[in-house]
Amino acid sequence: MKKIALALSLMTAAFLACDPAPVEEPAVYDPTLLSLNLRDFPDPDFPADNKPTVQGVMLGRMLFYEKLLSKDGSQACADCHRQADGFSDSLQFSIGVEKLKGKRQAMPVMNLAWHKNGMFWDGRSALARDQALKPIQDPLEMNESLANVVAKLSAEKKYTDQFIRAFGDPAVTAERIALAIEQFEFTMISNNSKYDQFKRGELALSSSEERGRQLFFTEFDPSGVKKGAECFHCHATFNFTNDEYMNNGLDADAEQKDEGRMKVTLDAADKAKFKTPTLRNIARTAPYMHDGRFQTLEQVVDFYNTGVKPSSTVEFLMQYNLQPGGLGLSAQDKADLVAFLKTLTDNEFLSNPAFKSPF
Repeated sequence: MKKIALALSLMTAAFLACDPAPVEEPAVYDPTLLSLNLRDFPDPDFPADNKPTVQGVMLGRMLFYEKLLSKDGSQACADCHRQADGFSDSLQFSIGVEKLKGKRQAMPVMNLAWHKNGMFWDGRSALARDQALKPIQDPLEMNESLANVVAKLSAEKKYTDQFIRAFGDPAVTAERIALAIEQFEFTMISNNSKYDQFKRGELALSSSEERGRQLFFTEFDPSGVKKGAECFHCHATFNFTNDEYMNNGLDADAEQKDEGRMKVTLDAADKAKFKTPTLRNIARTAPYMHDGRFQTLEQVVDFYNTGVKPSSTVEFLMQYNLQPGGLGLSAQDKADLVAFLKTLTDNEFLSNPAFKSPF
């Protein structure tokens, strides 16, 4: 009996010594707005119905890295928009779940809060929230139905809890998925490159970078007195894009295989026009152009110097690129331009833990 009593006593002591099982706190709606470090950027005009909140952004971040959004659970948005590559794809054309190639090069995802003229190369989606759902349903990409995505996420407690925190109840809907991804993408801000630090007076550019900067922001002079590369006409403003759709002279009329913006507007004047991408982090977002035809910045600069082709919709701004001899840039001029473009790399953005997978 003494042995039994001793054993019971030891068992009781062991039980009392154990830590109590953790009590899981219930998910609670939290509308706290997320504070963003805009630095020198202007305030973004967020949509009134979708200002980024701490919990909404976290949900969007989870979804951006969630492979359940694809048909076979093998791909997430982040697989074709990788942070180290400026949230673009290093492949010329992304490979979908059925091992099929996409039709265009994946555009980088950054500073979307300031894009007000449509998404995708052809602008077929008006807002980031509209864009967010299309790759899920595209047979060449994730090849899944929104109904299946909703069902899969609804079966995961971590998601129903996060929908409560972000939206106030556990209902998973396609609209809310789109809104959450839009919120996360609004926070993906790149504004601390070497060039930004130069603009703030925090450091100096090298002599080659400064010559490249001067070329970038100078118009071509037909008299030949001074050189200019004309870049700033299309890649101006703090975000290095005019947010417009343009034909930059990649192909002559007979060579144009992609109708570009015309597929959306049905206007022949928009044939072969594509959205002007930002040049931020351009050194990390190769390959270049809507079809990824150029692998290096040197090839891009060579193209604008002497490779632009005439067509019925080519931009008037390309008039000097189209003349015999093009812009007349020397080997040193082109090297300096590339050196300047590399100052637009934002290493803080490319490694920011706030944009990494939460899993």
